[in-house]
Amino acid sequence: MADFEDDPETFGVERPMARVFADIAQERLSRRALLGGAAAAGLAAAMPAQARTGGSSLRFADATSVLDDKDHVAPGYKRDVLIRWGDPIFADAPDFDPTAQTGAKQDRQFGYNNDFMAYFPLPYGSKNSTRGLLHVNHEYCNGNLMFPNIGERGNQTKEQCEVEMAAHGLTVVEIAKTGGAWRVVKNSRYNRRLSVLGEAFLIAGPAAGHPRMRSNEDRTGTLVMGTLNNCAGGVTPWGTVLSGEENFNGYFGGDAAKTPEARNHRRYGVQPWQGAPWSKYFDRFDVEKNPNEPNRFGWVVEYDPYDPRSTPVKRTALGRFKHEGATCVVCPDGRVAVYSGDDERFEYVYRFVTRGRYDAADRAANRDLLDDGTLSVARFDADGTVRWLPLVHGQGPLTAANGFESQADVLIEARRAADLLGATPMDRPEDVETNPATGRTYVLCTNNDRRAAADAADPRARVNPANPRVGNRTGHIVEMIPPGGRGARADHAADVFRWEIFLLAGDPADPASGAKYGPGVGPHGWVAAPDNVAFDPKGRMWIATDGMPNQVQPGRSDGIFATETEGPGRAVTKRLYGAPSGAEVCGPCFTPDGKTLFLAIQHPGEARGSNYENPSTRWPDFRDGWPPRPAVVAIERIDGGDVGS
Repeated sequence: MADFEDDPETFGVERPMARVFADIAQERLSRRALLGGAAAAGLAAAMPAQARTGGSSLRFADATSVLDDKDHVAPGYKRDVLIRWGDPIFADAPDFDPTAQTGAKQDRQFGYNNDFMAYFPLPYGSKNSTRGLLHVNHEYCNGNLMFPNIGERGNQTKEQCEVEMAAHGLTVVEIAKTGGAWRVVKNSRYNRRLSVLGEAFLIAGPAAGHPRMRSNEDRTGTLVMGTLNNCAGGVTPWGTVLSGEENFNGYFGGDAAKTPEARNHRRYGVQPWQGAPWSKYFDRFDVEKNPNEPNRFGWVVEYDPYDPRSTPVKRTALGRFKHEGATCVVCPDGRVAVYSGDDERFEYVYRFVTRGRYDAADRAANRDLLDDGTLSVARFDADGTVRWLPLVHGQGPLTAANGFESQADVLIEARRAADLLGATPMDRPEDVETNPATGRTYVLCTNNDRRAAADAADPRARVNPANPRVGNRTGHIVEMIPPGGRGARADHAADVFRWEIFLLAGDPADPASGAKYGPGVGPHGWVAAPDNVAFDPKGRMWIATDGMPNQVQPGRSDGIFATETEGPGRAVTKRLYGAPSGAEVCGPCFTPDGKTLFLAIQHPGEARGSNYENPSTRWPDFRDGWPPRPAVVAIERIDGGDVGS
């Protein structure tokens, strides 16, 4: 994911690895926790390593971890490029020409830096695995790789900024498998682009119409032009997309300290520096001229991919922060829980639970279900419990005395509200996903090299039981266990869960890393910087990584890794795919039959010293003079079997 994250609210310094919370970490990483039960632990102890890993249903051999200008897939698999930055998605859209892009052209082409994806079978309600709709987020842009002669960040022209605006946002395209390969259907009535240059989005829920949501362009506080920095997301039970707006702070210029929103903007990292130079040309992104505009981003967007005329909606009841993920689960009583991480060092894990209940028989009845409910933030206690703390105006410290005049204020400043409630600061909580087979939910903490020892001056930076490593460069995964039972019986609306650490990432061959897995992880199969996660139809976990070359080894690529969450293969990771130079892997999603895995390959060429003229890779075209292009790939077994099996 994009890292506009050096904001003044992060703390601590990088220190050597040290044993901290040793007793607690050992308890949470017990053999029971790693292998899924005392019986499994006893069985594993009695078996040799080869036999232990033989119990896994993941039969493929690891792909190589080498980092070069190409991508690499495991033996027995193929990968096809489905769509790339600039590819036309309408029959009358212009072909991609990197030397002559305009905002108008880009708005009818596939966007840049594809991230979260979701596959929707056609027709609605079917399990069609050869024809469907693919939703794709477009998170951010690498101007120095998109345009020639940019140099340092911030030198884009107005016209190039318009291209970037059009390259952000959302895409939906119809795709079909014909002749053994996936193709985009260019003339589909479903194809759509939603960008910052595109159409107006509605603002709904408790913050809609609030004075702090009004801007120079929208005096009602109920409409906002487009969406940006769309990272991970989710799919509702009624078949709509949820897309999280993440690092919105990097798009604004001007001095936020001079505005009435100074404290609020500081907490979200809106500063007088420019991640994108848009404010030079567009007053909308200058906070001194439009101080409320940042408040209109950082939400979860919902739209219907099956209806190209539907209006996207920002659901403010889910809170405003740097959303990573919006994973939906139907609770036993019919209410819907939505999980999100706030992707920054020392930020929090959130859950929203609807007041109303999901109606499986009436899709339209669920349209505004996400506008009314309770947002909570997680506190991970040393006794192995997760307590969900409600962010409700008037309760506890969330009162006018602390600057919260209404529920809208609580949601606009969700981070500050969570601070006051005493939530657990995490190591960059990114995707939060539930395994439908077990009902257990997983929090991917990518890394945090500023995590400090227990005696650090600032309490937010100190190690805690759920984030137990000083200088956590490689990240970890936390497993949350709701009460009530397995699968659909799990009560995701409960006030108290249990938690375990599923794995501590890093090289298990290096004792200094503090890595913890199940037994038998191979030299190419271990992970670092876990970011996105998906579950296949068999309930196996697929982990996408972001930062292995930077956080661990310069010659080791990011990729997609699989593991089981139960039995002998629990926390034993294997590599199916490795990305090209500079790229991370995002948005894993499967067709319903489990035979195709779609991956978003983001920012290829984003390496030190790389630029348009001399990129570290020209993937995937390898065409002289052309830049690298973010793309979606489809991975399948050559023999047509289930991916991973």
